[in-house]
Amino acid sequence: MPRILIVEDEDIIRSAVRKLLQHAGYTVSDAGSVEEAEQHYEPEKFDLIISDLRLPGAPGTELINRAPSTPVLIMTSYASLRSAVDSMKMGAVEYIAKPFDHDEMLAAVEKILARKMSDAGSGDLQNGSKTSPEDSDPANIMFGHCDPMQRVFTLIRKVAPTETTVLIQGESGTGKELAARALHLLSPRASKPLISVNCAAIPESLIESELFGHEKGAFTGAVSARTGLIEAADGGSLFLDEIGELPAEAQARLLRVLQESEIRKVGSTQSRTVNVRMIAATHRNLKAMTRTGEFREDLYYRLNVMQIRIPPLRERQADILGLARRFLKRQGEKMGKPLLNLSPEAMRALERHRWPGNVRELENAIERATILCDGDVISPGLLDLDSEAGDEHIPETLVEGNNEQTRTTDVDSSNDLSLEDYFQHFVLENQDRMSETELAQKLGISRKSLWERRQRLGIPRKKSSGN
Repeated sequence: MPRILIVEDEDIIRSAVRKLLQHAGYTVSDAGSVEEAEQHYEPEKFDLIISDLRLPGAPGTELINRAPSTPVLIMTSYASLRSAVDSMKMGAVEYIAKPFDHDEMLAAVEKILARKMSDAGSGDLQNGSKTSPEDSDPANIMFGHCDPMQRVFTLIRKVAPTETTVLIQGESGTGKELAARALHLLSPRASKPLISVNCAAIPESLIESELFGHEKGAFTGAVSARTGLIEAADGGSLFLDEIGELPAEAQARLLRVLQESEIRKVGSTQSRTVNVRMIAATHRNLKAMTRTGEFREDLYYRLNVMQIRIPPLRERQADILGLARRFLKRQGEKMGKPLLNLSPEAMRALERHRWPGNVRELENAIERATILCDGDVISPGLLDLDSEAGDEHIPETLVEGNNEQTRTTDVDSSNDLSLEDYFQHFVLENQDRMSETELAQKLGISRKSLWERRQRLGIPRKKSSGN
């Protein structure tokens, strides 16, 4: 069982992350500082270290030097997100921005540990070694025996060795980031970084600074110059997820990167040449957005050189049970239940479900059933596929102060509404006076989750200076 060390000085956050990971089947230890971690444990003997960036005493990045053979996942707030780029340059394998929800943390942990196991500690992006072609093949990174997925794999194999810009289309939860990873690992850039950015998860006021960097004094709080994520990806690949959420000014600056291979930091008059392969993804219709003026037409055509469409799970009927068995095997091993099986009724329920949340929803359903199952056979009831709360559950968000108390009070006061009705009512009532970040914090979800629910429920986002 993988051993994970959490280094975080805030007791509430440390406890929440520890319980989350223990619930997922990991062996977890924790400490409040780098010094405490070294005093009570041997950090280099853990499979993964999760550390806050800012700690009393030595910063979390110091663990990269003190446990060089152990991957380090850095947690950082939006206010210090720019420091994450420096963390990755120092050797951190990944960073995750606060506030984050359960799924984001578990996905990051699983990805790092899977990479560590498959590459035997030598295939991380930061150390510059290449993954073998067999491990890089999309059929090994993604799952799919159906014809639509086989066509996706074939297209990835053809376009990956080129420098062509790729636009990945697909609904939320279909695996667009996995496709981007396969494109990168099969390319000549595989030994260089793959920098992933979710454009919907970064506040609009910070997006240009995060992508392009900034000079000292460029804006209030810019006490030193910072490298942007595009520059951090120099020589490698940049994956821009949900690119349809980029604000207009950032779209114009990104167009220059694609046209001239140049970036200019916020507050700078000097441009710098970069060599980056661009991979973008969206679930929105960018062509339609160009007609309404929401997305630049010239940027759309620059991005849409090669398009890869990831089919939704409802169009992959032949893959549903295969994916379910794969998730069941992995979750069963994590939780000490290796003999778990799906009943015939459960298999029929899985095949009948529409899967609006796609592969991510299927994985969540299997994980939930694995936890609840007392025997060796999972019944349809454990999958909870027809429950309204199961489909529209607002995930608990970690590290957002008193959100748990706020969320409980708000939901209880509207207990005559379903969660979907409550969400829609709350957003429509408050979006004129709250920013997207404030709405997400009040609801106890991440900004990305707020955006995804807007799309699913058809609630337009108010464009204003307050967002």
